Amino acid sequence: MAMGSNKVPERLQALLHHFRSSNSLPNITNLSRDQFNSNPTKRAAVLICLFEDSDGNLRVFLTQRASSLSTHSGEVALPGGKREEGDADDVETALREAKEEIGLDPSLVTVITLLEPFHTKYGITIIPVVGMLSDKDVFSPVLNAAEVETIFDVPLEMFLKNDNRRADEREWMGEKYLRHYFDYEVENKKYVIWAVTAAMLIRAATVILQRPPAFLEKRPKIWGGITESDRIMLQNSSSKQ
Repeated sequence: MAMGSNKVPERLQALLHHFRSSNSLPNITNLSRDQFNSNPTKRAAVLICLFEDSDGNLRVFLTQRASSLSTHSGEVALPGGKREEGDADDVETALREAKEEIGLDPSLVTVITLLEPFHTKYGITIIPVVGMLSDKDVFSPVLNAAEVETIFDVPLEMFLKNDNRRADEREWMGEKYLRHYFDYEVENKKYVIWAVTAAMLIRAATVILQRPPAFLEKRPKIWGGITESDRIMLQNSSSKQ
């Protein structure tokens, strides 16, 4: 794997050490392999690909889907897609899709961890795979125009802040939850990161940066349900009444 400045490998090694020695997450890798062969057409994986900028801050790559696509056209997404028959596991699905969509060589990515599954209303199980580039400069995006209109990157930390965030309350199957939207502008172009993509990035930021968001998540059960941070916020709110 290509390496950049000394800082980047140190950050990468620290993250790998933390997740290999921590019990803060269930053993999602083994869970993924155990369940991988069930409902193959209903399983997908996305790549949350991180890198360090010149100031040492973690950023994540996002794409805007092509306007010609029949579903979710023009929306902001993480590289990824449905499992294919030849995929050995969820990691391979995420890396294969990233290579197909944005030309990211899998050998440049070190997988750090897998997050808990997120489920959609359409019965798809999505596994977020968190990886990191040791050197962003070795990655030259090659976009698949049939699927991706553009690629950009945002600070991971923004998904823990109230800045440029809004939410609306939704209801599904009798359960009320919040759907979050994050607004981001770069090179005079505005993007909105929302719904399950926003939920996965809030979770990734919480896990990787090891601190809770500054707002109530109120996730639906299919996205993991209430978090410990939400419980604390709700308890504090109740005690003040």
